[in-house]
Amino acid sequence: MWKRDESVRPPAAPPPSPAPTPVAPAAESSPVSARPAMLNKDMVNIGKSVIIKGELSGSEDLTIEGQVDGKIELRQNVLTIGPNGKIKAQVFAKAVVVQGEVTGNITASEKVDIRDNGAVDGDITSPRVAIAEGAHFRGSIDMQKGGAQAQKPAAAPSAASNAPATESKPAAAAPAKA
Repeated sequence: MWKRDESVRPPAAPPPSPAPTPVAPAAESSPVSARPAMLNKDMVNIGKSVIIKGELSGSEDLTIEGQVDGKIELRQNVLTIGPNGKIKAQVFAKAVVVQGEVTGNITASEKVDIRDNGAVDGDITSPRVAIAEGAHFRGSIDMQKGGAQAQKPAAAPSAASNAPATESKPAAAAPAKA
């Protein structure tokens, strides 16, 4: 008879199972908030209505949807300019993704990515640059791998170019005629 009571108890177990169902939606909201923790990276967002004038620096990845006028320094982190972002600043970051508008020079230690609706008016210095079809870019691109390392080899060839001066003079004369 005790066994029959135990068989009756399992039907009593289903009422507690609906209780975990409300726990599941709570669990759904916690992974969303825990996603940045899973990536082990902090992410900061600057909203559309925010306007910053001055210097902006930090040690977290940053997404800007608002306006920034001045200077942005995130040398070890990723900067994303959202579709509504309008930047008038010098930008220094590890990687820059442009979906909005940037007016000013961009220096990135890894890459610059201008997406299809992005616009950059300024010079880019980065070892890797990607410009999507439909993007706007006006400026120059310097794709040297390292600032100090790239300058040293540039100085050495200029000394070497003095020796074969005959080769460089006709090349200089040809663009002058064109």
